[in-house]
Amino acid sequence: MNLDFVLFTILATLIAASAVGVVSSATIVRSAVFLLFTLIGVAFLYFLLGAEFLGATQLIVYVGGTLVLVVFGGMLTTAGPFNVLRTKTAEWVLSGSVAAGVFALLVSISLQLGARPTSTGDIPGPGPLGMAFLTTHLLPFEIVSVHLLVVLIGAAYLARAKKKAGSP
Repeated sequence: MNLDFVLFTILATLIAASAVGVVSSATIVRSAVFLLFTLIGVAFLYFLLGAEFLGATQLIVYVGGTLVLVVFGGMLTTAGPFNVLRTKTAEWVLSGSVAAGVFALLVSISLQLGARPTSTGDIPGPGPLGMAFLTTHLLPFEIVSVHLLVVLIGAAYLARAKKKAGSP
């Protein structure tokens, strides 16, 4: 058991716990704080894989910029009707089954990529999983960035002031 495996296990556990906190929190601001820990953990995973640029981008853009906007949007809505989120049982079941399916897909891909033999070069690299993530599997990273854009638009929509009926 090497240090990389131990660090990955600790980071994965913390990321998973904070991701559960994001979806199970009843208030928007607490959800945003859990999202902060999730995004920082993902940035550390990039650093662990040897993808320093992606890790720095994650910290600067997503943690530094996007999350600040989400927190401000949440603070602007604390007096509104979206202060406490109410999730129906059917929504929990649907989202749980989608999350379990995505998790199973990620585990199967990770096990397939982890079983591939590594090259024996002189220069240590991120390994086959890191290289596959940085080359052929970079599309999910970009999909997450589009998802965060949708989150920002949603936060801006929630934070905008509601006009009273009859006022121009």
